[in-house]
Amino acid sequence: MSEEGYKQLLEELRHLESVERPRVVAAIAEARDKGDLSENAEYDAAKEAQGLLEMKISQLKATIGDAKIIDTSKLKADTVQILSKVELKNVKTGMKMAYTLVAESEANLKLGKISVNTPIAQGLLGKKVGDVAEITIPQGKISLEILNISF
Repeated sequence: MSEEGYKQLLEELRHLESVERPRVVAAIAEARDKGDLSENAEYDAAKEAQGLLEMKISQLKATIGDAKIIDTSKLKADTVQILSKVELKNVKTGMKMAYTLVAESEANLKLGKISVNTPIAQGLLGKKVGDVAEITIPQGKISLEILNISF
């Protein structure tokens, strides 16, 4: 993953542990103060929220623990690989697009970042400038010509 993506995960973990966790604990304490726990829907909801939060924190810690930061200065732009920014042209329509191939946790289509696990990214990996990738997507097959590769 990129260093930027790694820092975002660390920031999200810090936020969950220092802001969200105390908020959920306070909600549980408030619900507990309202009396009989066996018939207290607020308490049940707060405990469920706590469980989901702890699960998310645990998953985030696992992702951070397994993360490997890739130094893009050591990568070559001759073939498409993770963290490559790829400029493409749809051969059929002529429409141009650009995507950066990132780890699953960094994917954000609005920012043009797609996971390396997507069909499009899988079809592009290992290709060079000028190559045409035939990619099967849910709507059928598309042909994408690689115009440029950069980092």
